[in-house]
Amino acid sequence: MDTDSQLTRLGLFDARVPRYTSYPTAPHFNATTGPADFAGWIRQIPAGSEISLYLHVPFCRRLCWFCACRTQGTTSDAPVRAYVDVLKAELALLARHLPPGVRLSRLHWGGGTPTLLSPDLMTDLAQAVFRVVPMAPGGEFSVEIDPNEIDAPRLDALAAAGMNRVSIGVQDFDPEIQKTIGREQSYELTRAAVDMIRARGVHSLNADILFGLPHQTPERIADSVQKLLSLSPDRVALYGYAHVPWMSRRQQMIPSDSMPTPQERLKLFEVARQLFLWDGYAEIGIDHFARPADSMARAAADGTLRRNFQGYTVDPSPVLVGLGASSISRFPQGYAQNAPATGAYTQAIRDGQFATRKGHSFGGDDLLRARIIEALMCDFRVSRAELLDRFAVQEDTLEAMFHTAVDQFGDMVRLDGFGLSIPEKARPLTRMVARAFDAYDLSKAGHSSAI
Repeated sequence: MDTDSQLTRLGLFDARVPRYTSYPTAPHFNATTGPADFAGWIRQIPAGSEISLYLHVPFCRRLCWFCACRTQGTTSDAPVRAYVDVLKAELALLARHLPPGVRLSRLHWGGGTPTLLSPDLMTDLAQAVFRVVPMAPGGEFSVEIDPNEIDAPRLDALAAAGMNRVSIGVQDFDPEIQKTIGREQSYELTRAAVDMIRARGVHSLNADILFGLPHQTPERIADSVQKLLSLSPDRVALYGYAHVPWMSRRQQMIPSDSMPTPQERLKLFEVARQLFLWDGYAEIGIDHFARPADSMARAAADGTLRRNFQGYTVDPSPVLVGLGASSISRFPQGYAQNAPATGAYTQAIRDGQFATRKGHSFGGDDLLRARIIEALMCDFRVSRAELLDRFAVQEDTLEAMFHTAVDQFGDMVRLDGFGLSIPEKARPLTRMVARAFDAYDLSKAGHSSAI
């Protein structure tokens, strides 16, 4: 049986599975985790250690139809300024609980569109962050930049604040596709933004591009990828567009009959993948690519690549603190998520308490399964010796878990003296193989296509 037939038989083209940026996944968070848990976990951060911080700005000047993120449109600066004041109050609250000497290994501003902040707000917010948690030597400050919503004064403010990595969303450069998904952004505009960024000494550039978009063909995605390559990004995320109009109402603006089939999605991914490889990029996990000298390529090579809510990361910190509406934090003890609605988040902070509304405290074999899933998603293999050394698990229990995947996927996984691995021909099945180690009821939440 050829590989395509095996992928079909195993259900790749019909399955809907999590992206596994966390385990358990966010739909399984519950309301038993609250502000007191978050405060306690903050206080347990070791003094003098390094943490990561994610800051969420949920506002956009225009709402792209393809996007399923928690965002809201605004045509004025008034709600943005009010929101920044609440972020500063949340930072002040964090400062009261944070142990001494804690510094930042990573700071990321995401959204939404964080670059819709005016230069003075950018400066004010960055200073507020660094007063509470200074940046560690060699730390990384990254910002998501919308080329439609950036100019020289705002870039000057970000560069002066210490921004040293930028992430740009491209999605696709084809005009018809852009119009269909509600995100018109020309190549020329994107090129100009990249030139302005690099002119300010910021040379670390990430870019996102999507496959599986409406009206996308192999020829069209090849053209978009080649245009993207001309910008020479250090890292590229090649994400599969998740068409979930039952979850994201704005996606109902996109005609479902214009979507490629799952088989066509796989072809689109392969066309883009080959172009990145031919241009010398290293393949990272299931959907990232990086220049060989980039730290992500080195992490993938030496086994230190990790996965979090932003996708793949080289951040070694065990603590990621999320600030802002809907932000998710990860601690060694569990996950905590702020109230998704801006109003509820704002009210909690103004009442002088953290805005945690749900989360998950690790228990049982959560951490064991989380590590298995992360290793498969990052390295396509998981070491039996590592798991036995790190976790209180019996070898026969572990073997039974491995055999669950073998029974389901046959020779599309390999079980040997090292542990369990996914051969190259079966890499499209990686999220499905990871699901074999998920102990939670996946019927409770809708997920995106497995390919």
